[in-house]
Amino acid sequence: MFEIVFLGTSASAPSIHRGLSGQIVICRDHRFLIDCGEGTQRQILKSGLGFRRLEHILITHGHLDHILGLAGLLSTFVRWEAFERLGIYGSPRALARVRDLIYGIVLGPAADRYPLNIVETWPGSIMETKYFALSAFKVLHRGAQCLGYAFEEPEHRPFLAEKAEALGVPFGPERSQLVRGESITLEGGRVIEPSDVLADAIPGAKLVHVGDAGDTGTLIEPARGATCLVIEATYLHRDVEIARQFGHLTARDAAELAIKAEVDTLILTHISRRYFERDVLAEARGIFPDSYVARDFDRFQITREGVRKVEDAPREEDDLEISE
Repeated sequence: MFEIVFLGTSASAPSIHRGLSGQIVICRDHRFLIDCGEGTQRQILKSGLGFRRLEHILITHGHLDHILGLAGLLSTFVRWEAFERLGIYGSPRALARVRDLIYGIVLGPAADRYPLNIVETWPGSIMETKYFALSAFKVLHRGAQCLGYAFEEPEHRPFLAEKAEALGVPFGPERSQLVRGESITLEGGRVIEPSDVLADAIPGAKLVHVGDAGDTGTLIEPARGATCLVIEATYLHRDVEIARQFGHLTARDAAELAIKAEVDTLILTHISRRYFERDVLAEARGIFPDSYVARDFDRFQITREGVRKVEDAPREEDDLEISE
């Protein structure tokens, strides 16, 4: 199971109700902060999550509205000595800006004293554990080397207790061996294969996160079959020419991608202050009904059974500000 907590859902600049880009993805004891817009550390505190076990920061790209919060966050970590180790992942181009920010301003000559690991990241595998795999994929936005991230659970083959009983498989370590994919030999020499007592494989949950993007063509395969796709919807389609000019997507673009990639649930973020949330949601749901527009502090759980909203942020009307 994955849980995603939205810390900031505004595009380009904060609004009254929306902070700048930041999400935390939780899987068991692992916490991943995806992007760190200005004010993210306050949002983390306000969310109730705190800084404990925050050991990984994934950067989608190096635009300032996605990284400026790193300065404050790292400054606090250093002052409080609040971390034992911290990895920051991103493309070489994004990390060049991150290094300037962190080493040039926050850490300076004392950088060697802190367990900070800057990891240049390319499309492909980043991390694999028993419970999930994390990978990066290419995203087209303004400039090069933008990344999206996919969290995937391994597939699961349910144990068929009735079949095991009928075959005489005893309770105990033999059943555990079969679940692990190992054959066993019963008294009398009969061999039981895992396929004899395991059902067909069920895919695990898949959470795909895309930051800013200007084109969906390269995103279909990375998002294929996702339980949940989180992606920007900076514009409505009536302003599609502006969206293309600045390398962003419309709510319709995101919804059409969800259909092509056969995802289960779509969550939209990076919302421009020029629109009401209800209009963004209506455009997306007119094409892909299982769509949400995230607000700051919304929480969603993603399991192989689907997506469930855990906690709603206050449902206040958007602050409509015509600017970008």
